[in-house]
Amino acid sequence: MKLQNKIIYILLTAFIGYTLLFSGFIYYSISRFAFTDFYKRLEIRAIATAKIELEKQKDGSVVQQLRQDYLEPLTNEQHFILEDIDPENLFDDPRLKELNSTFLRKVTSDGIGTYSDHNTFYYGTIYKTPNQKEHLIILSAENYFITHHLAYLRNLIFTSLAIAFLLIIIFSIMFSRKIIEPIQNIINKTKKIGSENLHMRLEVPVNNDSVRELAQTFNDMLNRLETSFETQKNFISNASHELNTPLTSIIGEADVALSKIRKTEEYIESITAILGEAEKLQKKTQALLLLAQTGFDGKRQKFGKVRMDQLILDVKETVEKIQTKTKICLDFSLLPENPLLLKVMGNEQLLHLAVSNIVLNACKYSDGKTVNIALGVMDGNIIVIVKDTGIGIPADEMEYIYDPYFRASNTKNHEGYGIGLPLARNIIRIHDGELKVYSKLDVGTTVEINLPKGNFVL
Repeated sequence: MKLQNKIIYILLTAFIGYTLLFSGFIYYSISRFAFTDFYKRLEIRAIATAKIELEKQKDGSVVQQLRQDYLEPLTNEQHFILEDIDPENLFDDPRLKELNSTFLRKVTSDGIGTYSDHNTFYYGTIYKTPNQKEHLIILSAENYFITHHLAYLRNLIFTSLAIAFLLIIIFSIMFSRKIIEPIQNIINKTKKIGSENLHMRLEVPVNNDSVRELAQTFNDMLNRLETSFETQKNFISNASHELNTPLTSIIGEADVALSKIRKTEEYIESITAILGEAEKLQKKTQALLLLAQTGFDGKRQKFGKVRMDQLILDVKETVEKIQTKTKICLDFSLLPENPLLLKVMGNEQLLHLAVSNIVLNACKYSDGKTVNIALGVMDGNIIVIVKDTGIGIPADEMEYIYDPYFRASNTKNHEGYGIGLPLARNIIRIHDGELKVYSKLDVGTTVEINLPKGNFVL
C-alpha cells in the first residue's frame, strides 16, 4: 500500500471513529435528557391534576388556573385517577389491565413509577390527600420531542457525518500530499542522479525536521558514493598527474648527473636532490593509494594533529619548487594567539595534496601574477583562502568544475587534466570540510577551504 493511501486511511479511521463516538454521545445524552425532562413534565401535570380533582380547596382553582396559563397541553395527554385504593387488590382492578404490571408494582412499592410504550410515556404516583387516603394517579402522553425533535437531530447528525466524511477525505488527501510532497521531491530528484552526475544534491528543507534529516542523510550517502566512485575511477589519472612532477625532477636530475663526469660533491648534491624528490614521490604515492582505498566514512584514514600554518608553509615551498616563476604571498595576520586553534584532525599527506593542487592551479592560471594565501580561524572553523587574479572561469561553466576531466573553455593554452579540483574537494570532504569556489572571467578565482578545528585541550 502506498504511504499516501495509508495516511489517508489512518486519518479517515481516526476522524470518522471520533466523529461517530462524539455524535453517538451527543445523541444518547440528548435522548436521555429528553426522557428525564418529559417524565418531569408528566410528574408536574400529575401533581397538578391530583390537587385540582382530589383537593376541593380554594387553592385547587389556583392550581388549575396556573396549569392552563403556564403548562402547555401535551400530545395525546390522558390521565385517570383511582381514588381511595387498596394496594393489595390494585392489580384486580379491570381499568388497569392494559397497563404494564411491572410499572404498577413499582408505583405501589416506591410510590412513583415510569415506563414507555413506543412514543407514549406513562407516569404513575400514589398521592395522599390531607385525610391520609391514597389515590393512584396515572398520566400518559406522547413525547413530541422524541418523535420529531430527536428524529430531526438524528437526520442532522447523519447529514453532518456525511459532510464531515467528505471534508475529512479532502483534508486527508491534502494533508497526505503535504507530507508526501517533500518525500516525493526527494524520490524524483534521486531518480535523476546517476554515475554521470553524482555531484547533484537534494534540497534540504528548512522547517521539516524529519524530511530535513532524510535529505541530509541522502546527501551524506551521495557524498560517500561520489567520493568512492571518483577516487576509484580517476586513480590512474590522479596518480599520473601527481607523480609526473617528482618523476620528471628525478629523471632530469639523473640525466644532468650522467651527462658528464662530475666531482664527488656534485654527485652527492644530485643524489640528495633525487632522494628528496623520491621521498616526495613516496609520500604522494602513499597518499594516492590511501585515497584509492578509502571511502568517505573516514574509517581507514590515519588521522592525526595537523597544524595548518605549517602545512601552508610546506605547500608554498613545494609549489615554488615546481613552478619557479610563481609569486605567493602569505597572509597570517588573522592567526589566533593560541597555536592549538590552528590544528585539525586529519591526514597530513592528503591535506597537503589538496591544498597544493589548489595553489598550483592558482599559480598556473595566473601567468606569473601574485597568488595570495590567507589563513584564519572563525566560528570554530579553520579557513584557508587562495586567491588569484588570473583568467577566471566562465559563469556558465561553474557547475561543471567538479566533473572529472572537465576543463574550462579558456584553459586551452594551459596544460592540465581537469582532476586536481575534484581530487581536492574529495579530500576536504573526507575531513568533514567544505570547498567553495568563486570566480569571475578575466578577474580571477577565489577558493575557500573550511575545515573544522580539532577539539584539543587548550
